[in-house]
Amino acid sequence: MSRPHVLLTAPPRTGKTTVVRRLAELLRATGLPVCGFVSDELREHGQRTGFTVEDFAGRKAVMAHQSWVSGPRIGRYGVNVPAFERIALPAMQRALTTKGAVVLIDEIGPMEMLSPAFMPRCVALFDSDLPIVATVHQRTHPALKARIEADLITVTPHNRDELPETLRRLLAGRAW
Repeated sequence: MSRPHVLLTAPPRTGKTTVVRRLAELLRATGLPVCGFVSDELREHGQRTGFTVEDFAGRKAVMAHQSWVSGPRIGRYGVNVPAFERIALPAMQRALTTKGAVVLIDEIGPMEMLSPAFMPRCVALFDSDLPIVATVHQRTHPALKARIEADLITVTPHNRDELPETLRRLLAGRAW
């Protein structure tokens, strides 16, 4: 029996990260180890000014900010690829060596794809037999989604509150 691989997609600010964070809490409450990372908005004075990346062990870094002028850019944000890699890549690697781990990746998007090591690491995880839930930007190129074999679920205001529990049952309710 293969383990579930799920991609969550939705427009920005629909609740993908909230679903992943809540799912991590539910999985940990059942005793399952969670590996991976989440990306969050960085807000200053009520305005989004950048993004952070945080692994499930609590290591965190700012990976993008609108005030940064050097390095690659995605929209109005300068992206610090080494900061992203310092958090995300080890978190993904830990998933391969942690017995019984569930992998949560938030997100596979344009900023993350600036890391040349990121997509190969994603593909390796999806090629493994690990249970995985990852978020993808709604406008992610279909070729990317085609490289990863997974069920695609669209997060909506109607399903986002029930999705964490539904996914928990899917991930924790099977004997591997």
